[in-house]
Amino acid sequence: MASARTLSYQTTGVLDNSQLGLSALLKWVNATAEFRSTGQGRRVVDVGFFASVVEITDTLGLALCTDGVGSKVLVAEMLRRYDTIGIDCVAMNVNDAICVGAEPISFLDYIAIERATPEILEQIAHGLYRGAELAGVSIVGGEISQIPDIIKGPRPGSGLDLVGMCAAIVPLDQIILGEDVSPGDVIVGVRSSGVHSNGLTLARKALFEVGGLKVDQFMTELSCTVGDELLRPTDIYVRPVMDLLKKQRVPVRALVNITSDGFLNLPRIKAAVGFRLDTLPEPQPIFRLIQGLGRVPEPEMYRVFNMGIGFCLIVPDAVKVLRAVEETFAAHRFETHMIGKVVADERKRVSLPKQNLVGEGQEFRYGHVDSDARS
Repeated sequence: MASARTLSYQTTGVLDNSQLGLSALLKWVNATAEFRSTGQGRRVVDVGFFASVVEITDTLGLALCTDGVGSKVLVAEMLRRYDTIGIDCVAMNVNDAICVGAEPISFLDYIAIERATPEILEQIAHGLYRGAELAGVSIVGGEISQIPDIIKGPRPGSGLDLVGMCAAIVPLDQIILGEDVSPGDVIVGVRSSGVHSNGLTLARKALFEVGGLKVDQFMTELSCTVGDELLRPTDIYVRPVMDLLKKQRVPVRALVNITSDGFLNLPRIKAAVGFRLDTLPEPQPIFRLIQGLGRVPEPEMYRVFNMGIGFCLIVPDAVKVLRAVEETFAAHRFETHMIGKVVADERKRVSLPKQNLVGEGQEFRYGHVDSDARS
């Protein structure tokens, strides 16, 4: 348990899935599969992966996912700048959809707002447009709900929430769930733009409440203000991933979006294997600033944040394949790193040797994976 001098997600009031009672919710959600047990609408991918897939025809699946921007909207409210959170909203959804090998095609948005104004709505829409452009999707509809009795912001009338839903298509015989991942495969990490849209509750607490920084304060180590850094949009990885899968037909064995839970998203793939990340690049300065000011323990940093890697691909250890991944992402101006390898470990642990961390379940702890996890 963290001391009074350290910060964690739990001390900020954010609960994990076990505390939320997620199992009770899923009991009822999973029971609805019987309502469409055959034919169109039949669930092909179980609830709990990055995106769900339902059958549309005998050969085609529809991938669906939904996510929001979270408390990043509070930073936008602090700065009174809403033109980038729409990008985040699209990114959080399409980056999940591509994890099953699906091509995003359409998007819906939901804006819950305390008091709607043309200026705020236009700024949000501008970001949604830019996100859709980067992802290659059309926004086919949405909903605006003005609910001042529910949504409250830091200033009167300023509260809002932004959520999206993505629809994507994938041939049923080309769904990627990671069943074929095996020891020796290479884990390629794609550099993130920064914090993305996860962990902002902890970041705000560390930087503003504990650290005493101002949202418009310029920080030399960031080369920008704190607020500008936190509002840096989430990267969208759709185009390079689709190029690899559809144009080059590179044998990608798993795709993992590094969002909440950080590298603990890797064990969500189907294969019962472990992950040894021994060549991670140095995280961007914002992460060390959060950690230092908030006295956030290293295991908590790696549990909550992406720590500089926004997306992972698991591919065979072949020179031709690795070169194709690197060159394709570089062509789209993304930086990639070979951050580790898949190892034999039925417990599906994630080891970070340089950080002396081992992740299992929903937490990282100090230590090393024992000898039963070998490459």
